[in-house]
Amino acid sequence: MRFNAKDLALLAKRPSGCFDKEGKLKICRVVGDEKLIEPRERWCRLKGNLLFLMKNKSSEASEVVILERCWVVEFKSKTDVSIILKFQSGEPDLYIEAASKPDCEAWAVALGEANSEGLRNKIQQLRRLIMEIKEERASEEARQFLPSSQVDSLGEPQFTSIQRIANEPKLEFSLACKGLVAATRDRKLNTFIQVSVVHPAEHILTRYSSTEIVEGTRDPLFLTGVTFPPEYPIYEETKIKLTVYDVKDKSQDTVLTSVLPDHKEPRADVGRSFLGCATFRVGDLVKSKEQQLTLTLRFLSRTSDGGKTVGTIEVNLVKMGEFEDGEMDHITTDAQDQKFLCFLPLKSCSCGFLSATCAHNTENLERMTDRRAKEECALVRECTAPEGLSGKDNLPSLNAVLKNPICKLYRFPTSDNKWMRIREQMAETTLSFHVPKELINLHIKEDMRRNQELKDLGELAPHWDNMRKSVIAHCDQMLSMYQDTLAELGKHTGSSFKSSCSKGEKTLEFIPINLHLQRMHVHSPRLKDALYDVITVGAPAAHFQGFKNGGLRKLLSKFEAERRNTGYQCIYYSPENTAKAKEVLSNINHLQPLISSHADLLLNSASQHSPDSLKNSLKMLSEKTELFVHAFKDQLVRSALLALYTARPGCVLKKPAVPRSSAEESDDLKHQNHPSQIKRQDSIPHHSEYDEEEWDRVWANVGKSLNCVIAMVDRLLEKDNSSKTKEGESDPSAADCKVLHAGGDWYEQLYPLVITLKDCMGEVVTRAKQSMAFVLLQELACGLPQCLMLTLRRDIVFSQALAGLVCGFIIKLHTSLHDQGFLQQLHTVGLLVQYEGLLSTYSEEAGMLEDMAVGISDLQKVMFKVIEAKSEDFLPIITGRREHYVIEVQLPAKMFELLPQEIKEGKLLRMYPVLFNVGINEQQTLAERFGDTTLQENINQENLELLKEYYNLFTEKMPPDCLPHFQEQNDLKGLLENLHQNIQAKRRKNVEIMWLAATICRKLNGVRFTCCKSAKDRTSMSVTLEQCSILRDEHQLHKDFFIRALDCMRSRQTQGALNESDDPETGCLTDNKPTSRHFYPVALLLVSSHLLVVWLILSLALLLAKYQ
Repeated sequence: MRFNAKDLALLAKRPSGCFDKEGKLKICRVVGDEKLIEPRERWCRLKGNLLFLMKNKSSEASEVVILERCWVVEFKSKTDVSIILKFQSGEPDLYIEAASKPDCEAWAVALGEANSEGLRNKIQQLRRLIMEIKEERASEEARQFLPSSQVDSLGEPQFTSIQRIANEPKLEFSLACKGLVAATRDRKLNTFIQVSVVHPAEHILTRYSSTEIVEGTRDPLFLTGVTFPPEYPIYEETKIKLTVYDVKDKSQDTVLTSVLPDHKEPRADVGRSFLGCATFRVGDLVKSKEQQLTLTLRFLSRTSDGGKTVGTIEVNLVKMGEFEDGEMDHITTDAQDQKFLCFLPLKSCSCGFLSATCAHNTENLERMTDRRAKEECALVRECTAPEGLSGKDNLPSLNAVLKNPICKLYRFPTSDNKWMRIREQMAETTLSFHVPKELINLHIKEDMRRNQELKDLGELAPHWDNMRKSVIAHCDQMLSMYQDTLAELGKHTGSSFKSSCSKGEKTLEFIPINLHLQRMHVHSPRLKDALYDVITVGAPAAHFQGFKNGGLRKLLSKFEAERRNTGYQCIYYSPENTAKAKEVLSNINHLQPLISSHADLLLNSASQHSPDSLKNSLKMLSEKTELFVHAFKDQLVRSALLALYTARPGCVLKKPAVPRSSAEESDDLKHQNHPSQIKRQDSIPHHSEYDEEEWDRVWANVGKSLNCVIAMVDRLLEKDNSSKTKEGESDPSAADCKVLHAGGDWYEQLYPLVITLKDCMGEVVTRAKQSMAFVLLQELACGLPQCLMLTLRRDIVFSQALAGLVCGFIIKLHTSLHDQGFLQQLHTVGLLVQYEGLLSTYSEEAGMLEDMAVGISDLQKVMFKVIEAKSEDFLPIITGRREHYVIEVQLPAKMFELLPQEIKEGKLLRMYPVLFNVGINEQQTLAERFGDTTLQENINQENLELLKEYYNLFTEKMPPDCLPHFQEQNDLKGLLENLHQNIQAKRRKNVEIMWLAATICRKLNGVRFTCCKSAKDRTSMSVTLEQCSILRDEHQLHKDFFIRALDCMRSRQTQGALNESDDPETGCLTDNKPTSRHFYPVALLLVSSHLLVVWLILSLALLLAKYQ
């Protein structure tokens, strides 16, 4: 990087008031833990991201430090007044020492906020503050519409509300124009309608939405309707203004009109001209007998009174569930004349609707339609409400998960000349932040337990003790980072999702990107209503950490290979052994308190002389103790105890440490019951004085103590039964006295045996905890600090993936509560979760794909459990640890009663996540021609085997009639075989893989996910294409309207006149210039290197021309 030395020197000599901070500091460079020279006193001046170091206040700057790609390490000690500035570039750290602790803290804050990342954080905070202010103003919107005389004592507006069904839109209507008059006779109109709302007692227009553009007709019929969500403040007194425009310059219309004030009409020279407008009251439409209004369009001018009539506009009230009669013959005959224009957005609106960008992606994705036209597919079951469960009962739990729904309404013709209505809904989810916060809290508790277990190892030899101190220091640092992240997330307010522009923020790295529910509700004439759900989310990946060295898949493989070569420093344990050690520790923490509580219950039953209670307590105690004993029946515990013994001070090693293979360990497990065949553990050193059979005796004492308790209880119950038969005819008062005396005898006889059981269990727990903690110490010590950084990265990716999975499971459970076949499949087999990836295997996206593959694979360790909600809080509860989590989903009592008995009893529900990825963008073209697609091929092949495994399990455990009548087993088998052939074919951009995987998922009642880098452009292309294909194949969408329906769903124009400044995805006002397009297909230019150079030069020239 080049700088002008003279300008920097002038900047350093500016007056003191021009700097952000200045003062005396002691500074030196540090490499590792060693200072290169002693700290020297310097006068430091901070301006922006430049830190000037001067010998004194009046001298020239001797050094300039650029505060980019660096971070501040502040020491937590109360007496320490120094900080260290670390650089990502690898240059020596900068040691900074202040005069006092407050001064040190002030410099730490100033330096931390000086770089561009600190500036971005400030911008994000200001954006969130703006969003909060807007939300507060919106909540008081109704109060501003009324004068004080029309507000009641409670401060609520006195307006007539619209009757509606709970959680349904307040108002929906469709539009059509007839007899529009053009300025010139020969001109064909390209029209659309701008919908604006005039609130009661106000005279200011608020633009609400727009229809699509219908091209080439004077009688346009708009497929896009208007819908007002439940929370929108609309009443019968509300007025709606409909303004019709004729589009001239179609390429600039959506851009130039999006930045106009609400009360101003666009100029005629900006690409469209005003044709006419009409206004109606909502009450007139709702109360009309035919639920239809025919309004006169008038062109208002200063010279004419009342305006000139330019046509009529029809407004039809829409109610999902009621059919609309229309002139379908007129629609089909004029289908060739009416052309629908799809506007490509400047930027996706992450708060609402999906949109499209590049025609290059369209060509690749629309190959899927050929296949869909050939096969009759069943992608969803009929959706009907179960008896005894109303929509209101379903609302509380769903509203706890979903929020800010945004709807779009369409009407499309069917092949038999009928109308079908489609309501497209996109909603945010509160789980975007709830699940990561719960998960981070569990990580903190787990890491604190691990650190304490390492401290409880006792006295160790100097080598091992130094290793332990180093591990604990690094773990404490990571623990502090988790705590800081949780604190920052706790401060978050505003939107409940993370936009794509925030994917590089450190404080939000655990949050999934653009997590939304995309739902299509279809009401067709001859079929029952159907729901089609797709969860859209950005690929789970550690964007803040970057992908310079690849993603998790590559990093984990490289780390494991390097860790095998560090056996001279520590003992190598395989990943399976370390996972087993974590499982043993988890079982100890779970079972020990349970056994103690059941033992106390047993003594309580003995003191009360209750035979039935005594039997039940003994049964529970026996079951938990057997699980406890079985948890330690592993060679790993025995070998770890020996390793820990040799690590104690004063132990003389007689045999060096030699790594041992897992095959030898499994061989020991087979012969551990034969003393003559026991092999010595070669992965740890041995000591001649260590008694290897001591652990077996301690471990066996627990079982022996339990047998003594069982024998004593049996003896007591037998005596009790015999005494009752002999003394049945004796004096009752004497019998009562004997019962009381016997009760005392029971407690006195069981008490010492129970205490012995607890003591034996305590000794086993102490030894097992220390041995397993020693195994974890080896894992951490062999890979510091990479091990902890990989754990952090994996936690970040898993957090993003888990948030989406929990959302998908809850939505699927709510929509399928009435489906007994699905519920049986859920607890018998498990739930299939299919991820559709659209990432390329080129550059950074290859690293994202590696992260995503590991994160989705880790979801196999997640189990779900459905419980009855005990309060009004329906958010899921997360328990467990790394490698094993249980998600408890809460349902209201009425919904919980609909579940099968197995699920009610708390049976854990398994997940089967699969990922199929096909890159479709220009970067994938580069990867296929010049790069490597092996990663994508391996991922698809591995997940195909997982999908086959689920299918085989499904066919074994489920009856053939569990699927709808049109989904036969042979059909599924054929689709699987076809998918296998397409994966083996290794064709370029083979989108057939996505179509087949999605079809199989829906046939198997699975949950669908669609992911790309940010869940915007490529995701929207895929989802909208899938929705239109479903309408065509399942609901008989008219063949001439397929492309037009697709254009409507992808049109930015139909999303309303949303100002770019109000777009939470962009957060800033964009230029009025249209977005630049790639005029030259990359695939064509890659034919030769000369053409590629020409293309690069032309593209650079276009960019320079744009920004001049």
